Amino acid sequence: MTITDFPTTTSGIRGGVAGQQALDAAQFQLAEAVRFLGLDDGLHRMLATPRRSLTVSVPVRREDGRMEVVQGYRVQHNLSRGPAKGGIRFHPDTDLAEVTALAMWMTWKCALVGIPYGGAKGGVAVNPDQLTVRELERVTRRYANEIQPLIGPEKDIPAPDVGTDEQTMAWIMDTYSVNAGYSVPGVVTGKPTLLGGSLGRAGATSRGVQIVASAALGDPAGRTVAVQGFGKVGALAAQYLADAGCRVVAVSDASAAICAERLDVADVRAWAAEHGGLLGYPRADAISHDELIEMDVDVLVPAALEGALTGANARRVRARLIVEGANGPTSPEADLILADQGTTIVPDILANAGGVIVSYLEWVQNTQAYSWSADEVEVKLRDLMEGAFREVRTLSADRGISLRQAAHAIGVGRVAEAHRLRGLYP
Repeated sequence: MTITDFPTTTSGIRGGVAGQQALDAAQFQLAEAVRFLGLDDGLHRMLATPRRSLTVSVPVRREDGRMEVVQGYRVQHNLSRGPAKGGIRFHPDTDLAEVTALAMWMTWKCALVGIPYGGAKGGVAVNPDQLTVRELERVTRRYANEIQPLIGPEKDIPAPDVGTDEQTMAWIMDTYSVNAGYSVPGVVTGKPTLLGGSLGRAGATSRGVQIVASAALGDPAGRTVAVQGFGKVGALAAQYLADAGCRVVAVSDASAAICAERLDVADVRAWAAEHGGLLGYPRADAISHDELIEMDVDVLVPAALEGALTGANARRVRARLIVEGANGPTSPEADLILADQGTTIVPDILANAGGVIVSYLEWVQNTQAYSWSADEVEVKLRDLMEGAFREVRTLSADRGISLRQAAHAIGVGRVAEAHRLRGLYP
């Protein structure tokens, strides 16, 4: 099957190269699952089509008095299993195609790990590093106001993603609450604990990466690891893998890539926090970003943005195990090449599901006006992650398909069954 061998009603969605490639990959993966499950064309079209897509203009007044307008998006892909759930990213290359792909992946992710959400995603095409704190707050609050008709604790619950954090969520919560006339902590997750955030949420995606990597490895002790993308997910994933006994030998961010026999991850994290990136880190050797991707390691964790592994570089990848911390880091072409090379890939909709799992736990705590300890949250996270991994691995082994194909078959199958049970409103 080629990427164009499936029916779709999202072909009119167009964006930049990266966004369109992400959407093409998401549609290709859906088509493979549809074929495996034997679903009909009508249901395929329903699953391929976002339920709602909103594009908004976000004006922002700069500190020098200039007025600029940036584009914002919120896509609700599917609501058959519960309210929409998905992060908000602030990145200059964000477009509607990318957000649509991310919302689709979130739908399958929630279904796969068994939490009662549909998939959504949001974004603003802005570089937060080029905004002052006051400008960033203005962008956030105006964007939140524009998408307010779609969001709410029973409708659509945003969370942090690339370029956003606890503070961003606090501003969104406050904006929504001011308009509602009372405090609504459950409108977002990933917010500060003082405002109802959950213990363990900040590192949940990274912890999930470590949990499934350890499960796939069996014994993580001494296994070599390279992490591409030493940011919100990658830095903590490297730390957790090192704590589990792995030997982290290389990491990279936008500024630099470094390697050593064994990196002191805590020291690297402290340096990066102080200096704004890895560039100039004195206790490791500098390498190129391509060299990190191609290192002979046991585990490669792509934890940056989409499209890190492509048909152009997949043949040079020597890692035996890839654990996808980012969304959509491996293209369908790269998937085929890596499968031929015998590389095992733990797919994004499983590997990075820790964030949405603990977001769900945060939302439950908010709706009950209750809170769990950090240990209780981690136990619940581990149970869901390990259970989903066992289910995916079993289907993969029983049917002779990849972990990605198995994960999508389970996730898509559950959403399709929810559609069947609910029926079609006239």
